[in-house]
Parts: sequence; C-alpha cells; structure tokens
Amino acid sequence: MTILLLGSGGREHALAWKLLKSPLCSNLLVAPGNAGTAQIATNVNISPVDFAAVKQLVLDKNVEMVVVGPEDPLVAGIYDFFKADEDLAGIPVIGPSKLGATLEGSKEFAKEFLIKHKIPTAAYDSFTAETVEKGCKFLETLNPPYVLKADGLAAGKGVLIIEDLEEAKTELRNMLVGQKFGSASAKVVIEEFLDGIELSCFVLTDGKSYKILPTAKDYKRIGEGDTGLNTGGMGAVSPVPFADHDFMQKIETRIVKPTVDGLHKDGIEYKGFVFIGLIKVGDDPMVIEYNVRMGDPETEVVIPRLKSDLVELFFAVWNERLDEVALEIDHRAATTVMVVSGGYPEDYEKGKLISGLDEVDGSIVFHAGTKLDEAGNVLSNGGRVIAVTSYGNDYKEAIKKSYQNIEKLHFDTMYYRKDIGFDLA
Repeated sequence: MTILLLGSGGREHALAWKLLKSPLCSNLLVAPGNAGTAQIATNVNISPVDFAAVKQLVLDKNVEMVVVGPEDPLVAGIYDFFKADEDLAGIPVIGPSKLGATLEGSKEFAKEFLIKHKIPTAAYDSFTAETVEKGCKFLETLNPPYVLKADGLAAGKGVLIIEDLEEAKTELRNMLVGQKFGSASAKVVIEEFLDGIELSCFVLTDGKSYKILPTAKDYKRIGEGDTGLNTGGMGAVSPVPFADHDFMQKIETRIVKPTVDGLHKDGIEYKGFVFIGLIKVGDDPMVIEYNVRMGDPETEVVIPRLKSDLVELFFAVWNERLDEVALEIDHRAATTVMVVSGGYPEDYEKGKLISGLDEVDGSIVFHAGTKLDEAGNVLSNGGRVIAVTSYGNDYKEAIKKSYQNIEKLHFDTMYYRKDIGFDLA
C-alpha cells in the first residue's frame, strides 16, 4: 500500500524508517521530507498545511493512509478535512481531530481539560493584553520561579521560566502587549512552578483504548547542564531510568487512563499519539503539557524501541481495535544526540556541506534539517540538523556510541551537547 507521511524533521525520518520496515508499506511518500527521507522514500515538495495540495497528491498517488508528523496540520484540522470530503473520508488519517489537537493548540484548553478530569497539574490562570495588569498582580501571589506559557503554538519555544518578579512582569507585558511570540502569545497562561525532574510519556490511542509506548526524557536547553535558551530538543534518552514499575502505574492510573477516558467522555475524536509532558514531584507524576503528536527528538529513541509493526498498529487505531493488538518493545535502551547549526536557536546559517555520514557505524542517522543539492550532497537546512541514535544495554552504553559516531561527522559551525543524560547518573 502507499502511505503518505507529512512533515520534514527528525521525527518524520524516524517514522519513515519504521513504516518502511512493515511488509504492508510498499510505497512511502513524504511531504516535504528532507535529505534523509529522500534516500529511503519519495519526497514531495508540498506543505503539510496546504490541504488542497495534500488532497490532490492523495488522489493522484492512490494513497491509502496518511500519517501526520507535526502539530500544525493537526491544529489546522486535517483530520476533519479528510472526514468531511467525500473523496477522502475512507482514508485513515493518523492524528486527532481539530478539537483534539486543541490540547496542544491552546494551553488554556489543555489546563481546563486537566482540571475537569481531575488529572494532577500545576495551579494556573490565563491573561490577555486587556488583563495584563491583573496578570502582574497574579504573579505577586506566586513564589518564584515564575512560569509563563504562550497559549498558542510557538515551536516549543513559548515557555519562559523566570526567577525575578519584576523581570517576569516585564516578560508578561512583552508577550501580551509586545507580541513576543506573535499571535501565539495573544493569551498567556501563568502557572505555579513545579520542582522536579521531567520526562515524557507517549500514548497511542484509538479514542477508547490505548497503548503506552516507551518513556523518554529530552533535553531542551542549548547549553550543557541545561543552561541557555530553549530549543526544539538537543537529545533524548529512553527508557527513563527513574520511571520504575510503581511510578509507571501511577502515570497510567492517574494520568493516561483519565486522559483517554476524558477524550471519550467529551466526545473528542482522537486517533493518534498523545505526548504527555510530565514532571516527577517527590514520588508523584504531574502533567506539564499535552502535545498531540510524537516529540522530536523523542521519536528518534521511542520509535526504534518498537518491535511491533507500526502500520498494523495504525490500522488498529483507525478501526478502533487497538485493544486487540499486542505491543512489543525492545528491551534495549536508546539514546539520540542532536547536532545543530552554530547560533541555533537564534540566527544560524544554512547550506553547510555535511561530511562523514557514510562513516557512521553502529548508530542510526536520522536527518532533521537537511537537503540535497543538485550533485546529491547533503547540506544543512535548519537549526537542528542531524540526530544520531544508538542502542545499548543501558543509556550510558548507548550514549557512548552516539558520541563516538558524531565525532565522524563534520559541517561548518556544527555544535552538540556533550552531556545528554547527565542528570540520570
């Protein structure tokens, strides 16, 4: 069968790599894809949010399943678009409805859902430009540090954690009045700060039943020791060593089951991934945020640990028979390290020639921000460029392999963190 995968990052390369391992997938299209997906599938240069172009491609190529990688087309309603179109309605779309995608598209909607379904999360309130001074007063009732979240999509960079009260007030005004994150910060959620260690739980659901995928922990800050600016993610580890059986039981009973039950009770159509951003406070898990797709770079460690056929799983999701399918997980640990362009997450240059990719041995290279030139050379084409993923008996062994192979790579100004997993030792 022909499958269309939407997206262009490391997440999509990892999903493409896994989809092609299924005997059910005979032809894979990736739109728009990157240099890595070009080497294993067929890239199509259309935007995932250009639904008319997506429809034409699906009809022209007899696509039988659409897998949505990034959040933008989900929040824009691609699931609903297919369902409402008589030519497309029978084609499985792996991803939630537009209403379901609002769990990521609006921080306020997500917080209201959490509170409604009694799922543990931080206390909060939300504000607009008209109520910015009330927001400043609300900050005065909290203890530092202060957490400010742009309500809308901000590519993983719309969260500020600030120690100083006056600086927090200034940044709140910058977000609401100065539109620091554009329309994404037309509304800002202010949250109580939760002190603990973060991890991510990934769930695949058909809207009624669910499968819990391997846990992962990613590293957002650009600098070692988790310092500097937030990025889209500099590396990840799976499984999370401190997420033992008892802790996972708490996650399932207090968070995963109430989330899926809540979607069902609220009549929210949801056939896809739920990415639950968690924090361990003491011995208890609490929800920081929901995302409605797999994370990046977490996908690059979670998907390689799935032994099950991903296409079979997706069909079970579409047919609401996920409870009838077994989920097999590789017992080995997996780690990934992201190689980025110098200057990222601020200004950086593209078009740098990448060498050494053919020398990598014992690791998997997933392309993120890359492209091919006319001669077939791989060039950098984004801030996050390459993810190097490795298996190991534990995360320490896996991370060592990733670093050994990264040393074989080169492009001008390349940078990577050398301390992924530092806080797990």
